[in-house]
Amino acid sequence: MNIAKRQAVCGIVGVGLWALSMSGCGSAPDTAPPVAKPSITFSKPRVPLGSPLEVKYRFEVAPGAAMKQDYRVMVHFLDADEELMWTDDHNPPVPTTQWKPGQVIEYTRTMFVPIFPYVGESTVTVGLYAPGTNERLPLTGELLGQREYRAAKLQLQPQFDSVLVIFRDGWHPAEVAPDNPALEWQWSRKESTISFKNPRQNATLYLHYDGQPARFDVPQTVSVQLHGESIDSFQVTTTQDEIRRIAIKAAQFGNEDLVEVRFVVDKTFVPALLPGGSRDTRELGIRVYHAYIDPQ
Repeated sequence: MNIAKRQAVCGIVGVGLWALSMSGCGSAPDTAPPVAKPSITFSKPRVPLGSPLEVKYRFEVAPGAAMKQDYRVMVHFLDADEELMWTDDHNPPVPTTQWKPGQVIEYTRTMFVPIFPYVGESTVTVGLYAPGTNERLPLTGELLGQREYRAAKLQLQPQFDSVLVIFRDGWHPAEVAPDNPALEWQWSRKESTISFKNPRQNATLYLHYDGQPARFDVPQTVSVQLHGESIDSFQVTTTQDEIRRIAIKAAQFGNEDLVEVRFVVDKTFVPALLPGGSRDTRELGIRVYHAYIDPQ
């Protein structure tokens, strides 16, 4: 993965990940009243690369604030040199046009820390920007520049070998989103396996996935199996990516040093056999972005 430089030159306006606002450029101070006070907290202050992390967002809406359009939340994770590593830009669950003066907007998102060539302290910044125009709103907080505000610190640790998950049989080669090299996935076949070192204690298996339910009259059912027995089962009902948390008892792992978990999808599809002119002849089950075993 290439390290993406954080652009911070006033007057440069990009698109997508690099979108910067003209608001706040120049020598004149930003005197516009802030619309909200943001804060970010994490489920743990230190996190290994590749692991899941619960991120709690909080916005205290200022008295008199009113937003006439829906803004996106901009979240940047910066390294020690304040260079951009990755983002968690998203639409808040309550659109900003529905935010009321004095209201507190709180919600939690689960993210997977990218396996990035950096360990150490990360500065996390936040902002609100308008899609299309990239206009940014003034907020209450420590200004980094161009209406981007320091919101939190996070200590990144090396990836732990003890929880490394290996994609074994039944997976198609990894693919990367053309507009976001940090977004990677693998499609499963009808049956696929992952393996990891036996944690020898209770653990949670995180599965970050999505599918294409419109391809089927009846939703796909995925069975999760350990030592030939089903430990979980779920249906794929939305194209939105979801995170499945599967609790596994220590005794279920058995005594072998290496544990193998099998995913069985009851229905698959071949894009080339469906309307649309695709030449993709692969058998596809579900698309998996992350699989992670988290000892308790």
